Amino acid sequence: MVHKDKSITRKELIDLLNEDLQREFQAVIGYVNYSQVLKGAAYMNIAAELAIHATEELAHAIIIANQIDYLGGMPAVTAKPVKTSQKPEDMLRFDLDNEVQTIRNYRRRVKQADELNEFALGEHIRDILLQEQDHLVSLATALGIDPPDAGIAD
Repeated sequence: MVHKDKSITRKELIDLLNEDLQREFQAVIGYVNYSQVLKGAAYMNIAAELAIHATEELAHAIIIANQIDYLGGMPAVTAKPVKTSQKPEDMLRFDLDNEVQTIRNYRRRVKQADELNEFALGEHIRDILLQEQDHLVSLATALGIDPPDAGIAD
């Protein structure tokens, strides 16, 4: 049963998707930067993979912008801030933290889209989630840790 106080409006969904879009822009910039500045033999494979991630994040941004437009909103044009570091492990951890947040938010977005009967939007986000979870696993593997459980945003 959906309670009125927990229902999401179309406008709120647009606003949340714009935050997601800004996070996708952040990911593109971060992955482009990190893929070029990661140094050392231990990081060459993940550096090449990060360049691929950048193109995937750009594709996600285009999908999210398209869905915002479809819902009647104006897509955001700015990125969330990108953290930088001279230390490869720090860069990978920044990316991992961002992926955790992205996955958490997209899991919530699927439920919100379904609540508004925007099932196609939910399917687009599910497709994006597949790649975001792959990114999470790649980053965790490069860091030598188990992939963290992203959970779901409140």
